Amino acid sequence: MTRICQLYQFEQFVPYLSAWHWQQQLLAERKHDSSLPDLLILLEHPPVYTFGHGADLEFAKFDLNDPTIQWHRIERGGEVTYHAPGQLVAYPILNLRFYQQDLHWYLRQLEEVLILSLADLAIAAERIPGLTGVWVGGQKIAQIGIKCSGWITMHGFALNVNLDLAGFERIIPCGISDRVCCSISQFLPEITVSQVQPIVSQKFAQVFELELNYARLDHVMP
Repeated sequence: MTRICQLYQFEQFVPYLSAWHWQQQLLAERKHDSSLPDLLILLEHPPVYTFGHGADLEFAKFDLNDPTIQWHRIERGGEVTYHAPGQLVAYPILNLRFYQQDLHWYLRQLEEVLILSLADLAIAAERIPGLTGVWVGGQKIAQIGIKCSGWITMHGFALNVNLDLAGFERIIPCGISDRVCCSISQFLPEITVSQVQPIVSQKFAQVFELELNYARLDHVMP
């Protein structure tokens, strides 16, 4: 039987803390009740930096005490990354007991979603052995960082669509000093996040072999 996944797509920017706390709530609910449906949340954030739970703060080039810069240390794996308008962020809340209880498999599946999505846009993306994420010509176009508890996932991936890449200059993205980030707009200048959203959601359904149901957005966040 095909598993159902509820799809939440936000048109307005969602503050990082709101989405983070919502994910924590959704994960806790599903650890308590495994009959709850899986979710895929697609959105954009206002500018924010996030550090994985073990990330080195030395990878930040900005003053961590600067009140004009928002940053958070969160429970996902990985180093520091940057979110901003023009970047499609995806938070899958999946119960891996219904898929494969294997985090390496899950990471590769997320990469496959991104590679197939970019292929639809005639962009040849690839994996680089030993480096999580998706790359185009050696430049990073999508970042991945996850958390899994009780085999329920949270956090996910961020695909650079048409954001201002200057925000990445304030960090060493993912702790990799000899690589730079790129975006879809460097290959397709007129691209928008709203054009990419349906491609990503469709490839997500394809890769994870599930059916997406559109969910109402009213009163969904804590």
